Amino acid sequence: MGMIHIESLIFHYPSGEFQLKIPEFTIGRGEKMAVIGPSGSGKTTLLNLIAGIMTPVNGVINVGNIKVNRLSDAQRRNFRITNIGLVFQDFELLDYLNVLDNIVHPFRITGALELNKEVKQRAIALAGEMGIGDKLKRPSNDLSQGEKQRAAICRALLPNPKLILADEATGNLDPDNKTHILDLLFRSVEDHEATLLAVTHDYELLKKFDRVVDFQDFQRK
Repeated sequence: MGMIHIESLIFHYPSGEFQLKIPEFTIGRGEKMAVIGPSGSGKTTLLNLIAGIMTPVNGVINVGNIKVNRLSDAQRRNFRITNIGLVFQDFELLDYLNVLDNIVHPFRITGALELNKEVKQRAIALAGEMGIGDKLKRPSNDLSQGEKQRAAICRALLPNPKLILADEATGNLDPDNKTHILDLLFRSVEDHEATLLAVTHDYELLKKFDRVVDFQDFQRK
Protein backbone atom coordinates (compact mmCIF):
# COMPACT_ATOMS: atom_id res chain seq x y z
CA MET A 1 0.00 0.00 0.00
CA GLY A 2 1.17 3.55 -0.73
CA MET A 3 1.50 6.51 1.60
CA ILE A 4 -2.06 7.56 0.77
CA HIS A 5 -4.84 5.27 -0.38
CA ILE A 6 -8.44 6.47 -0.70
CA GLU A 7 -11.39 4.27 -1.61
CA SER A 8 -15.04 5.12 -2.32
CA LEU A 9 -14.77 8.61 -0.86
CA ILE A 10 -17.85 10.81 -0.79
CA PHE A 11 -17.85 14.23 0.85
CA HIS A 12 -20.41 17.00 0.90
CA TYR A 13 -21.23 19.88 3.21
CA PRO A 14 -24.49 19.76 5.20
CA SER A 15 -25.76 22.68 3.11
CA GLY A 16 -24.90 23.53 -0.47
CA GLU A 17 -24.54 21.58 -3.67
CA PHE A 18 -20.80 20.81 -3.56
CA GLN A 19 -20.04 17.11 -3.62
CA LEU A 20 -16.70 15.38 -3.99
CA LYS A 21 -16.52 11.76 -5.16
CA ILE A 22 -13.22 9.88 -5.46
CA PRO A 23 -13.58 6.18 -6.33
CA GLU A 24 -9.85 5.48 -5.78
CA PHE A 25 -6.73 7.58 -5.26
CA THR A 26 -3.22 6.39 -4.35
CA ILE A 27 0.11 8.10 -3.75
CA GLY A 28 3.24 6.01 -3.34
CA ARG A 29 5.72 6.49 -0.52
CA GLY A 30 8.33 9.10 -1.44
CA GLU A 31 6.30 10.30 -4.43
CA LYS A 32 5.99 13.99 -5.30
CA MET A 33 2.53 14.57 -6.76
CA ALA A 34 0.89 17.77 -8.01
CA VAL A 35 -2.88 18.19 -8.15
CA ILE A 36 -4.31 20.67 -10.66
CA GLY A 37 -7.84 21.65 -11.61
CA PRO A 38 -10.33 24.53 -11.57
CA SER A 39 -11.13 26.53 -8.46
CA GLY A 40 -13.96 25.02 -6.46
CA SER A 41 -13.36 21.48 -7.70
CA GLY A 42 -12.36 20.21 -4.25
CA LYS A 43 -8.56 20.21 -4.25
CA THR A 44 -8.20 21.93 -0.87
CA THR A 45 -11.05 19.79 0.48
CA LEU A 46 -9.05 16.70 -0.47
CA LEU A 47 -6.03 17.94 1.51
CA ASN A 48 -8.27 18.68 4.51
CA LEU A 49 -9.77 15.18 4.32
CA ILE A 50 -6.35 13.52 4.13
CA ALA A 51 -5.15 15.63 7.08
CA GLY A 52 -8.23 14.71 9.11
CA ILE A 53 -9.36 18.32 9.38
CA MET A 54 -12.58 17.18 7.70
CA THR A 55 -14.14 13.72 7.56
CA PRO A 56 -15.96 12.12 4.62
CA VAL A 57 -19.58 11.01 4.52
CA ASN A 58 -18.43 7.68 3.12
CA GLY A 59 -15.25 5.86 2.22
CA VAL A 60 -11.83 5.17 3.74
CA ILE A 61 -8.75 7.42 3.86
CA ASN A 62 -5.54 5.53 4.65
CA VAL A 63 -2.38 7.48 5.45
CA GLY A 64 0.42 5.01 5.95
CA ASN A 65 -1.42 2.15 7.63
CA ILE A 66 -3.81 4.39 9.59
CA LYS A 67 -7.46 4.85 8.63
CA VAL A 68 -7.54 8.56 9.41
CA ASN A 69 -11.30 9.04 9.14
CA ARG A 70 -11.90 6.28 11.71
CA LEU A 71 -9.97 8.20 14.42
CA SER A 72 -11.60 10.42 17.04
CA ASP A 73 -11.20 14.21 16.82
CA ALA A 74 -8.35 14.19 19.35
CA GLN A 75 -6.64 11.23 17.66
CA ARG A 76 -6.86 12.91 14.25
CA ARG A 77 -5.35 16.11 15.65
CA ASN A 78 -2.42 14.26 17.23
CA PHE A 79 -1.95 12.14 14.10
CA ARG A 80 -1.90 15.27 11.94
CA ILE A 81 0.61 17.09 14.14
CA THR A 82 3.01 14.15 14.36
CA ASN A 83 2.74 12.68 10.85
CA ILE A 84 1.71 15.44 8.43
CA GLY A 85 3.41 18.72 7.54
CA LEU A 86 1.00 21.39 6.26
CA VAL A 87 2.20 24.29 4.07
CA PHE A 88 -0.37 26.95 3.19
CA GLN A 89 -0.41 29.81 0.69
CA ASP A 90 -1.02 32.35 3.46
CA PHE A 91 1.77 30.89 5.68
CA GLU A 92 -0.32 31.02 8.91
CA LEU A 93 2.57 32.44 10.93
CA LEU A 94 1.77 34.11 14.25
CA ASP A 95 2.62 37.82 14.22
CA TYR A 96 3.39 37.98 17.95
CA LEU A 97 6.10 35.27 17.75
CA ASN A 98 9.59 35.52 16.31
CA VAL A 99 10.67 33.24 13.48
CA LEU A 100 12.18 30.50 15.67
CA ASP A 101 9.13 30.40 17.94
CA ASN A 102 6.88 30.11 14.88
CA ILE A 103 8.91 27.16 13.61
CA VAL A 104 8.72 25.26 16.92
CA HIS A 105 5.13 26.30 17.66
CA PRO A 106 3.55 22.87 16.84
CA PHE A 107 5.66 21.38 19.65
CA ARG A 108 4.19 23.85 22.15
CA ILE A 109 0.51 23.21 21.42
CA THR A 110 0.33 19.44 21.85
CA GLY A 111 1.50 16.74 24.20
CA ALA A 112 2.07 14.51 21.18
CA LEU A 113 5.40 16.27 20.46
CA GLU A 114 8.22 17.01 22.90
CA LEU A 115 10.12 20.27 22.56
CA ASN A 116 13.69 19.65 23.67
CA LYS A 117 17.20 20.86 22.89
CA GLU A 118 17.55 18.50 19.92
CA VAL A 119 14.33 19.81 18.34
CA LYS A 120 15.49 23.42 18.74
CA GLN A 121 18.83 22.55 17.17
CA ARG A 122 17.03 20.88 14.27
CA ALA A 123 14.83 23.98 13.85
CA ILE A 124 17.93 26.17 13.65
CA ALA A 125 19.53 23.78 11.14
CA LEU A 126 16.38 23.73 8.97
CA ALA A 127 16.25 27.53 8.99
CA GLY A 128 19.86 27.56 7.87
CA GLU A 129 19.07 25.18 4.99
CA MET A 130 16.21 27.47 3.98
CA GLY A 131 18.39 30.57 4.04
CA ILE A 132 16.73 32.27 7.03
CA GLY A 133 19.15 31.19 9.74
CA ASP A 134 20.08 34.82 10.41
CA LYS A 135 16.46 35.88 10.96
CA LEU A 136 15.37 33.56 13.76
CA LYS A 137 15.00 36.32 16.36
CA ARG A 138 13.08 38.67 14.09
CA PRO A 139 9.31 39.14 14.34
CA SER A 140 7.66 37.17 11.55
CA ASN A 141 6.15 40.43 10.22
CA ASP A 142 9.64 41.67 9.37
CA LEU A 143 10.12 38.90 6.79
CA SER A 144 9.52 39.12 3.06
CA GLN A 145 6.86 36.89 1.49
CA GLY A 146 9.51 34.41 0.38
CA GLU A 147 11.10 34.33 3.84
CA LYS A 148 7.72 33.77 5.48
CA GLN A 149 7.11 30.80 3.21
CA ARG A 150 10.52 29.37 4.10
CA ALA A 151 9.67 29.69 7.80
CA ALA A 152 6.35 27.93 7.18
CA ILE A 153 8.14 25.09 5.37
CA CYS A 154 10.59 24.76 8.27
CA ARG A 155 7.65 24.51 10.68
CA ALA A 156 6.03 21.80 8.52
CA LEU A 157 9.25 19.77 8.26
CA LEU A 158 10.39 20.05 11.89
CA PRO A 159 8.48 17.01 13.27
CA ASN A 160 10.02 14.90 10.45
CA PRO A 161 6.60 14.09 8.97
CA LYS A 162 6.31 11.35 6.40
CA LEU A 163 3.73 13.35 4.43
CA ILE A 164 3.78 17.00 3.33
CA LEU A 165 0.52 18.58 2.12
CA ALA A 166 1.05 21.90 0.34
CA ASP A 167 -1.88 24.10 -0.70
CA GLU A 168 -0.77 26.70 -3.28
CA ALA A 169 2.44 27.01 -1.28
CA THR A 170 4.13 29.19 -3.90
CA GLY A 171 1.03 31.19 -4.85
CA ASN A 172 2.14 34.44 -3.15
CA LEU A 173 5.70 34.40 -4.45
CA ASP A 174 7.47 36.09 -7.36
CA PRO A 175 8.75 33.82 -10.17
CA ASP A 176 12.36 33.60 -8.92
CA ASN A 177 11.26 32.81 -5.37
CA LYS A 178 8.72 30.24 -6.60
CA THR A 179 11.32 28.09 -8.28
CA HIS A 180 13.87 28.51 -5.50
CA ILE A 181 11.48 27.68 -2.65
CA LEU A 182 9.99 24.70 -4.49
CA ASP A 183 13.52 23.40 -5.02
CA LEU A 184 14.22 23.82 -1.29
CA LEU A 185 10.97 22.03 -0.43
CA PHE A 186 11.74 19.17 -2.82
CA ARG A 187 15.25 18.76 -1.46
CA SER A 188 13.98 18.71 2.14
CA VAL A 189 11.26 16.20 1.24
CA GLU A 190 13.87 13.94 -0.35
CA ASP A 191 16.32 14.35 2.55
CA HIS A 192 13.59 13.34 5.02
CA GLU A 193 12.26 10.55 2.75
CA ALA A 194 8.82 12.14 2.86
CA THR A 195 5.90 12.12 0.41
CA LEU A 196 4.65 15.39 -1.11
CA LEU A 197 1.11 16.17 -2.30
CA ALA A 198 0.84 19.72 -3.62
CA VAL A 199 -2.17 21.62 -4.94
CA THR A 200 -1.05 24.20 -7.49
CA HIS A 201 -2.31 26.48 -10.25
CA ASP A 202 1.23 27.11 -11.46
CA TYR A 203 1.63 24.90 -14.50
CA GLU A 204 5.24 25.99 -15.03
CA LEU A 205 6.20 24.02 -11.92
CA LEU A 206 4.56 20.75 -12.94
CA LYS A 207 7.60 19.31 -14.66
CA LYS A 208 9.34 19.11 -11.28
CA PHE A 209 6.83 16.58 -9.91
CA ASP A 210 6.87 12.80 -10.35
CA ARG A 211 3.18 12.76 -11.26
CA VAL A 212 0.39 15.23 -11.99
CA VAL A 213 -3.29 14.50 -11.35
CA ASP A 214 -6.00 16.63 -12.96
CA PHE A 215 -8.80 17.06 -10.45
CA GLN A 216 -11.36 17.19 -13.23
CA ASP A 217 -11.04 13.40 -13.13
CA PHE A 218 -13.07 13.66 -9.93
CA GLN A 219 -15.67 16.08 -11.22
CA ARG A 220 -18.56 17.11 -9.04
CA LYS A 221 -21.69 15.11 -9.76
